[in-house]
Amino acid sequence: MNLIKCPRCDLNYIREDEKYCKVCLREIKGEKQSDEMELCSVCNEEPCLPGKDVCLFCLKEMNKSNNEEETEEEADPVSTNTIGDMDDVSGMDEIIPEVEEESSEYDEIEQEMSLEDVREDEEKDADEEEEEDQ
Repeated sequence: MNLIKCPRCDLNYIREDEKYCKVCLREIKGEKQSDEMELCSVCNEEPCLPGKDVCLFCLKEMNKSNNEEETEEEADPVSTNTIGDMDDVSGMDEIIPEVEEESSEYDEIEQEMSLEDVREDEEKDADEEEEEDQ
């Protein structure tokens, strides 16, 4: 019992003894696809909201409990009296980190010889080799 791709849609797999996949058979017969209702994962009674795994009632309850926790955990609010004590941003100095420039060996090589110097050295070497050969 091997599986092959449906010859009509070329997406779904079917057994060798079947002609078309279930999706294609449904389309051929003109049946509408029935959407199965998923139940809420919290209460298991109401249908879930589209794209969610909880019902509307449970979602509202979860939001209420989250908001209550946030208000309990909230720190001291900043009062308007303390805001005036703060320095203006325009009066602050900009902090610039000091970065040391490191020289690499490539910089040293570039400083030692330019491209023209290298060509001249190669020409001299070539001339010397020619003189030695003669």
